[in-house]
Amino acid sequence: MNSFWILLKRFIPPYKKYVVLSLLFNLLSTIFSLFSFAAIIPILQILFGLEKAKSAYLEWEWSDGLTSVVAALKNNLYYHIEQLVAYTGPQTALMYLGFFLVVTTALKVGTAYLGVISTAPIRTGIVRDLRNQLYKKIVSLPLGFFSQERKGDIMSRMLGDVGEIEGSIISSLELVFKNPIIILIYLGVMFVMSWKLTLFVFLLLPFSGWLIGRIGRSLRTASQKGQSLLGEMLTQIEETLGGLRIIKAFNAEPKVEQRFAKVNEDIRKTFIGMSNRHNLAHPVGELIGTIVISMLMWYGGSLILDNEGGIGASEFIYYILIFYSIITPSKDLSRASYSIRKGLASLDRVDMILNTQNTIVEPSEPLTFKCFDKAIEFKHVSFRYENEWVLKDINLTVEKGKTVAFVGQSGSGKSTLVDLVPRYYDPQKGEINIDGMDLRKLRTHDIRAQLGNVNQEAILFNDTFYNNITFGVQNATLEQVQEAARIANAHDFISATENGYQTSIGDRGGKLSGGQRQRISIARAILKNPPILILDEATSALDTESEKLVQEALENLMKSRTTLVVAHRLSTIVRADEICVLHEGRIVERGKHEDLLLLNGYYKRLVDMQTF
Repeated sequence: MNSFWILLKRFIPPYKKYVVLSLLFNLLSTIFSLFSFAAIIPILQILFGLEKAKSAYLEWEWSDGLTSVVAALKNNLYYHIEQLVAYTGPQTALMYLGFFLVVTTALKVGTAYLGVISTAPIRTGIVRDLRNQLYKKIVSLPLGFFSQERKGDIMSRMLGDVGEIEGSIISSLELVFKNPIIILIYLGVMFVMSWKLTLFVFLLLPFSGWLIGRIGRSLRTASQKGQSLLGEMLTQIEETLGGLRIIKAFNAEPKVEQRFAKVNEDIRKTFIGMSNRHNLAHPVGELIGTIVISMLMWYGGSLILDNEGGIGASEFIYYILIFYSIITPSKDLSRASYSIRKGLASLDRVDMILNTQNTIVEPSEPLTFKCFDKAIEFKHVSFRYENEWVLKDINLTVEKGKTVAFVGQSGSGKSTLVDLVPRYYDPQKGEINIDGMDLRKLRTHDIRAQLGNVNQEAILFNDTFYNNITFGVQNATLEQVQEAARIANAHDFISATENGYQTSIGDRGGKLSGGQRQRISIARAILKNPPILILDEATSALDTESEKLVQEALENLMKSRTTLVVAHRLSTIVRADEICVLHEGRIVERGKHEDLLLLNGYYKRLVDMQTF
């Protein structure tokens, strides 16, 4: 349960006032319930003549300790009730006692209601804060984290596990704040009434606690397995939706159906076991409660019959009533314990993301960097994802206003090299400087503010043209957006849609062609107006006609900017100021297009292979 208290310590501080209110109202509710139960004793005495009037008023003697005060309080209450019966008669006394019972019950349920609604802001607030923290962490983590984790499993943690935490742990907060107060106060009253009976109760409780705890521990393991399987299912669904064209092309429907059915059946079996254990809580708790009450009635009755209990028959009924009132909150608390253990498995999975260390470390005292002015320098840069070196001892200077292109076979390290500039990754060896400052000494926000990206896959969002083009740009006017779209050769097809710039483009721009999606990406980069551009195979997936339009848009975008270009289609980079040829992570050739052709080396072979 340490994780549960850690969770509360982590999220409760903003809601301290609600915790105090909840504890206060639950305390009052418990006290009023004791008063309402206490009305039973004189009612029984009046109805059944269990005790005759015999009390005399006692003076309060605080000097004799708490025991004498309790005895005087008890005696004087009996005295006043006996006087009430004597002066008004039994019927009128019953009416007064009934009215007292109604008032105390109204106060009890009223304060109990206030206690419940005081926990609502805590429950909803903690879930909101947890979701915000998780989303913020996911957005802040480097790209390398997502290359190692399954997207479906991450979605499962954000949705399924947070939902499980909300349903299991957070929903139990009311019971955690309320039931211990009830149990402790009731036990205190029981101890004052008869310490012998109460000690006998304490002897019976450890066994029931051990049995309930044993069932609860098994729930956590099963829940962890269940949430992991749900993550695997979400991964399969995500892969199926993304690869449906290939599945149909290869008649692989039976294969994916069989794989999905297997994980679905594993989930069913796991959750059946969890449900069986969870549902075991109620019958076990009720059976234990009945056994304890039966033994308590036997032992308490024996003490009363032998005149050793220190309480009378009507008080013993009050005692039994109080103890029976403990059973329900105890069972609720045990069920809450089951739920919490089940939810802690989900909390562990969420904390795996929240506790992940970000490998892109922000400098504690960053250097000031507002505008790119001189050059980007790669100094002896080497990088690897796992064991194999992807880049090896790269030395390169990209001066302001120049266009440098990177070509080479797939896997030669081109995209990795340009990914180091925005600090998606940090090199293991060497350093990358911008205007003479190591990127690791600058804030990533300041670096990326100077960069614009157009990638091979146009990454768009299920939103309007306007919102996709203005993504990341604050307070852009429609005129500015239209101008950016014109430069990107996108204004005409946007204007031709039903709602113009307010037309939704569908999931990932699914309503657009590849060339149109790419031109929207270029318009987005143009609107940002960055001094440095990174073009990562921006035209490689386009047909010839679309490539011509996109290439024209790119040339408009590249004017007077420093540009890093990754290209498979060599026709797009013939006018670059410098072309770097990468092979197995090293720059093996560099120069202008014509100079590299004269070398008759790697670049010449690449050109020959692409020549019709």
